[in-house]
Amino acid sequence: MTGTTLDDYTDRYARRVRGMTVSEIRALFAVASRPEVVSLAGGAPYIAALSLDAVGDMLGRLGSEQGVDTLQYGIGQGTLALRERICEVMSLSGIDVGCGASPEDVVVTVGGQQALDLVSRLFLDPGDVVLAEGPTYVGALGVFQAAQAQVVHVPMDDDGLVPEALEAAIAEVARTGRRAKFLYTIPTYQNPTGVTLSEERRERVLDICERAGLLIMEDDPYGQLGFSGDAPRPLRARRRDGVFYLSTFSKTFAPGLRVGWILAPHAVREKLVIASEAQILCPSAYAQAAVTTYLTTMPWQDQLKIYREIYRERRDALLDALGDLMPEGTTWTRPDGGLFIWASLPDGLDSKAMLPRAIAARVAYVPGTGFYADGSGHGFMRLNFSFPSPERIREGVRRLAGVMEQELAMRQVFGGMPGPVGRRGQAGADVPGPDLA
Repeated sequence: MTGTTLDDYTDRYARRVRGMTVSEIRALFAVASRPEVVSLAGGAPYIAALSLDAVGDMLGRLGSEQGVDTLQYGIGQGTLALRERICEVMSLSGIDVGCGASPEDVVVTVGGQQALDLVSRLFLDPGDVVLAEGPTYVGALGVFQAAQAQVVHVPMDDDGLVPEALEAAIAEVARTGRRAKFLYTIPTYQNPTGVTLSEERRERVLDICERAGLLIMEDDPYGQLGFSGDAPRPLRARRRDGVFYLSTFSKTFAPGLRVGWILAPHAVREKLVIASEAQILCPSAYAQAAVTTYLTTMPWQDQLKIYREIYRERRDALLDALGDLMPEGTTWTRPDGGLFIWASLPDGLDSKAMLPRAIAARVAYVPGTGFYADGSGHGFMRLNFSFPSPERIREGVRRLAGVMEQELAMRQVFGGMPGPVGRRGQAGADVPGPDLA
C-alpha cells in the first residue's frame, strides 16, 4: 500500500520548501503560554516595564493627529526621520559617522528577521555555505534553510567564537571546492548562549574574514542590554567594508511593532531596498512613526537602564537557582547581558526527549537541538530570564531540576540509556559550544 499524506499539495511545492521544519521555539508557544507553566523558553522582553500609559497616549496621537501620514503607504527604504534616529542609536555603540554610518545606508526592515532574510536573498544561492556559531539563533537557521544554504557551525567557548576554528572551517569548505559566502555571528550576549566575543577575538575574527574575502552578517539585538559596563564595540564599529550590521527595536522597545534595520555597505543599499520592496512594498509607516516619536520625545535611554536592572536581577535569580537546585554535572553560562543562559546537561540526559516530561511538570525550556542546523545539541538547553519574575524563575528551576533528577534516577536503575547526541562541536571538535559552569 502506498503512503498517504494530509497535504494534497506535496508534489507541487517548490524544492526549497521541502526542507522546511517547524521552529523548536514556535512549537512550544502554545504550551508555554499556559498560566500554570513556568516558561523559561521564550525570548520576550518584559514589556510591562514600559510606561504603557505614556506609550498608549503617543500611539493614539499618531492615529488621530498624524493619521493622514502614518496610515498611508511609505517608501521602501524607510522614513528619513527614523533612519536618522537609528544612526543616533548606533552611535552609542561606536557606530558613528566616523566609521561610515549614514542614514543613506540604513534600510528599515520588518524586525530583525526580515533583515536576515534580505541579506540572505542577496547573497545566497542554493548549496552555498554559511558559517555560523554553534549553537546559533534558530530564526537565522530557518532563513538559511529557506535559502537552501548549508550551515557549517564554528565552535565557541567562554570567549565566544573560536578564531582557530573559524580558520579551520574556512579552509575545510575551500578544500571541498566551495566557498563560504558569509559568517553569521551574534558577537554580543549571543543567542542562545549569552556569551560575548572577547575584545581580542573581535579583531582576529575581522582579520580572518578580511583575508578570506568572507562577508560578515553581524546580528546585534542585545548589545544595549549589558549588565556590567559597556559591551565591546560592535564589529561594524571597527571595519566598514564587508560587514552588514543588523539590529532591531524588538528587545529595547516593542517587538509588536516589528521594526528593525540593516546598516549595509553603500554599494549594496539599493539592492536591499529593491529586495525589500519586492517582499513588503514598504515597512509600516505607523510603526516607524511610533519608534521615531518614542526615540524623539520619550526618555528611552532611561528606559534601557530600567530594562538592564530588571534583567540583571532576573539573571541573578536564575543563576542562584541553578546553583542551588541543579543536579551534579549540570553547567551553564554566566552572561553579562542579553536574555539567555545556555545549560549543559549531565551525561546521559537528552533535552529534547525530556521536554514532554518537563511540560507535564509545568516548566518549559528550549532544547539545544533547535540551535544546530544538523539537529545536534541534545545535551543542552536554553533558558530565558527576561520575562518571568524572580520568584517564578526559581519555581521553574525547581520543577526542572526535579524532572532531571527523575531522568537521572531512571538511567541509574535501567542503565544503558544512550548519551546525548551532539555534545561536541563542529566536525568533532572538543568544544560543545561553551564549556561552562
